[in-house]
Amino acid sequence: MAHQTPETPPPVTPPRRRTRLTRRGRLTLLIGAFLVLGVAAAVLVPLLTREPKTEEAARTLVIPEGWRATQVYAAVDKALGEPAGTTGKAAPAADLPLPAGAKGNPEGYLYPATYPVTSATTPKSLLRYMTDTAVERFGADHITAGARRNDVTVYQTVTIASIVQAEADTEADMGKVARVIHNRLDRGMPLQMDSTLNYAMNRSTLDTSTGDTKLDSPYNSYAHKGLPPTPIGNPGEQAMTAAINPTAGPWLYFVTVAPGDTRFTADYAEQQRNVAEFNRNRRGTGEG
Repeated sequence: MAHQTPETPPPVTPPRRRTRLTRRGRLTLLIGAFLVLGVAAAVLVPLLTREPKTEEAARTLVIPEGWRATQVYAAVDKALGEPAGTTGKAAPAADLPLPAGAKGNPEGYLYPATYPVTSATTPKSLLRYMTDTAVERFGADHITAGARRNDVTVYQTVTIASIVQAEADTEADMGKVARVIHNRLDRGMPLQMDSTLNYAMNRSTLDTSTGDTKLDSPYNSYAHKGLPPTPIGNPGEQAMTAAINPTAGPWLYFVTVAPGDTRFTADYAEQQRNVAEFNRNRRGTGEG
């Protein structure tokens, strides 16, 4: 989709990825809630609707990989000293350069990076900066070629990447998690990802009950086949790379039985044994 980019924008820097824990082949979105506001060099930010008086020292706002839009909105409000809820209310009227499939919802397109902030920055301008960055990165030739190769749209690829971001225990696991998603989609199997349920319920947990899997929501990937209607967070570069280039393999299931020990399998009986080990480990640490 055609969009405008700012003139010579300050660079955005992708943050480091944080390690996450998974369960039952579906990892919950464990979000490291942190906001970094530091003093940087004097920078004037384009895309601003307020008129800057003089050149000033810019602070920076870090958007971590995997954050949901609601978390980004809260961080922008805090960074700009705005009342809670201001950025969320500004988003629908911000004229963001989103793909048609997004239907105006910027989830997945608030690109994780470090952004400069000055007294002239507004919620709309900062959201526009994030989505301009995402559209530019996701519109790269290798992304569009990868989406075509996998027979999905770029927007669907962002959705897959958002699930990979939430589910993978480590960056090394991302390609395998992506393969599980593609394999299940190809076979017409429901994804059965806890991370999509967590998104629907606006929570982050390792524990999913049978009752949770009955939730009436299009984000309930136990009850509905295919991808959820939107991304479930804002994925970073590594997750997008995994989504377009999943590791080759037959896997249909995975579970992280302990930190750093994620097991992938195509055999349901083996998956059940791995899940049992996961549950034993949880009880042993008092988390079950």
